[in-house]
Amino acid sequence: MRQYMVKRILHLIPTLIGASLLIFFVFALAPGDYIDSDMTLTPERAAELKAIYGLDKPMLQRYFIWLGNALHGDFGYSLQYQQPVMALLKEYVVNSFLIASVSLVLTWIIAVFIGVFSAVRQYSWYDSLITLAVFGAMSFPSFFIGLLMIKWFAVDLGWLPIGGILDTGSQTTGWARIWEVARHMILPATVLTMLSVGSLTRHFRANMMDVIKQDFVRTARAKGLKERAVIYKHALRNALLPAITLLGLELPGLFSGAIITERIFTWPGVGYIHMEAISNRDYTVLMGFTMFLALLTVVGNLLADWLYAVADPRIRLK
Repeated sequence: MRQYMVKRILHLIPTLIGASLLIFFVFALAPGDYIDSDMTLTPERAAELKAIYGLDKPMLQRYFIWLGNALHGDFGYSLQYQQPVMALLKEYVVNSFLIASVSLVLTWIIAVFIGVFSAVRQYSWYDSLITLAVFGAMSFPSFFIGLLMIKWFAVDLGWLPIGGILDTGSQTTGWARIWEVARHMILPATVLTMLSVGSLTRHFRANMMDVIKQDFVRTARAKGLKERAVIYKHALRNALLPAITLLGLELPGLFSGAIITERIFTWPGVGYIHMEAISNRDYTVLMGFTMFLALLTVVGNLLADWLYAVADPRIRLK
């Protein structure tokens, strides 16, 4: 197991280098940049700024300069925010991680329990109702659900704040500050959960329906085990195995899927600054954020491989 994980970690290096090559050239080939978007600059001043930031060099040379700096933790300088990209990501990634982690935990808990109940009660009124709700949640776009929840719970009822991470002019500290952040996080985390739980619920339902028909489940029931033990101890553990693969896609998917949600709720996360960077063609920020998603993808796949062995002792990774 340890030897396998070491090999997988070593394989991540060429994967990330290949991803960096693709990411850099996609943004480098895009027309214009942040300097070109500033119409107040004279051509002489624009050329001077491009020379200062190395944008006048050949593209291949710029890539190796960027890659060498990235290996030392320097992903460039944001012209829009006037600070290093790494400092910018460190400032905002924690906020995105809050709603992403809460949404991930809620999504898996809800999907597991609903998927199991729906599979056990196949074709019942409960199964039909869950299927209708799941497809309904998957059909609506994130901006529509977000604006609808703001209208209901923030404007009409006044139960929750409209957006942001803190109240305007807030000076709270300690537990009061934690509660304030939690209140602001309820609506965006709920929207992300609603958008993610549908497909995962259907996946768990299909897996459970296949597992409960297998011989070892019938054997467990024939031994006189309680139905709860048969479902949750024997069947569910085997149904989780195919779903573990999805975990490698859930981590970057939550961060990238939160881009519109963070914009709607003015949540100060990496998704919010990503939208600002697209509008202003701040490509250094876009490259840094995209590399962050690439890193999450490979780490998620590595974590999924490890969880395979944890969930099923019969699996031996070599």
